[in-house]
Amino acid sequence: MENRNGNQWNEHVPQPIRNDGAGAMDVGPRNIMRDVQNPDMLVPPATDTGLLPNLKFSFSDTSMKLKMGGWSREVTARELPVATTLAGVNMSLTAGGVRELHWHQEAEWSYMLLGRARITAVDQDGRNFIADIGPGDLWYFPPGIPHSIQGLEHCEFLLVFDDGNFSDQNTLSISSWFAHTPKDVLSANFGVPENTFHSIPSDELYIYQGEVPGSLESQEVPSPNGEVPLTFKHELLKQTPIKTPGGSVRIVDTSNFPISKNIAAALVEVEPGGMREMHWHPNQDEWQYYLAGQGRMTVFNGEGAARTFDYRAGDVGYVPFANGHYIQNTGDDTLWFLEIFKSSRFEDVSLNQWMALTPKELIQSNLNVGSELIDSLRKEKWPVVKYPGFSYYPKNS
Repeated sequence: MENRNGNQWNEHVPQPIRNDGAGAMDVGPRNIMRDVQNPDMLVPPATDTGLLPNLKFSFSDTSMKLKMGGWSREVTARELPVATTLAGVNMSLTAGGVRELHWHQEAEWSYMLLGRARITAVDQDGRNFIADIGPGDLWYFPPGIPHSIQGLEHCEFLLVFDDGNFSDQNTLSISSWFAHTPKDVLSANFGVPENTFHSIPSDELYIYQGEVPGSLESQEVPSPNGEVPLTFKHELLKQTPIKTPGGSVRIVDTSNFPISKNIAAALVEVEPGGMREMHWHPNQDEWQYYLAGQGRMTVFNGEGAARTFDYRAGDVGYVPFANGHYIQNTGDDTLWFLEIFKSSRFEDVSLNQWMALTPKELIQSNLNVGSELIDSLRKEKWPVVKYPGFSYYPKNS
């Protein structure tokens, strides 16, 4: 086995040594690429203290389910045990690839990452829905509502379910039900001969390759009961964002997407040098999905513990209920991520706004600060902040 000593390690290999002198060289067996991607776990900020559960898991560390027509992978409480409220599935379909007709016991919320797909659904009153989905669009299916997804071109999307123990392997699928129902029962149910079912699939299809469908008009199926009263689709990127110095936020919940009764979300943009401000959520845990760029999040809880994690595109983050946290852009490109909640409404509490709306004498005596801080406090909430001349990523501090 190769024997390395400190002199053989060059300056490009990160070491667990902080600028204040804490730590020592690591010249033993290690995964250097992991350390490069997790600098704040290798060298935690000096302000980190105590114990918190793991709040990060990457879709790259999950197992792919490969099918003709696409693939899927998932991050659930099995992979990230702290994530009890929500679970996520990353799925891709080819042009014509079909996520078969199915339904769930859980609500399904989805964000289209790239490409286009067609969704269909029918509700409990026989009202149907069909729509095309593009990048940045959402869909939401309430629990028990049967639906399908088909790629109009190569596409990829994030699916979120309102139960951390959900698994897409436990879906209720039309092909599986047919396969596990006697043919005489199928014959009686549909009023056709048993041999009609001679070629049905022998097990669940899950994803399969089909033909690219025609136009929406060509696939229209009029229902005597009409269309669903609340749309299952929402065009998030067409929302006017909340713009602040450093980035923007688009919030989607029942106030502007009424059908989404179980899941609320925010699409956050943090420019280089910017930060998702210090805040917490008073209603639910936060499940995150990182779309682009890189950042770091520090989470603080009521026991005086704080821990910092690094995130890149494709990673899942998690913040337990009411824990204080902030997210810094640590790269040269814009950081984009989703904040998702098992709730009908998006709610957050701004540390800055709370202090600004509290008698200043209390703030001064509590924190032993002067007018410089007091006079800078804002009564308006800025979800993303950025100030000229300030760096939000002090290396090895």
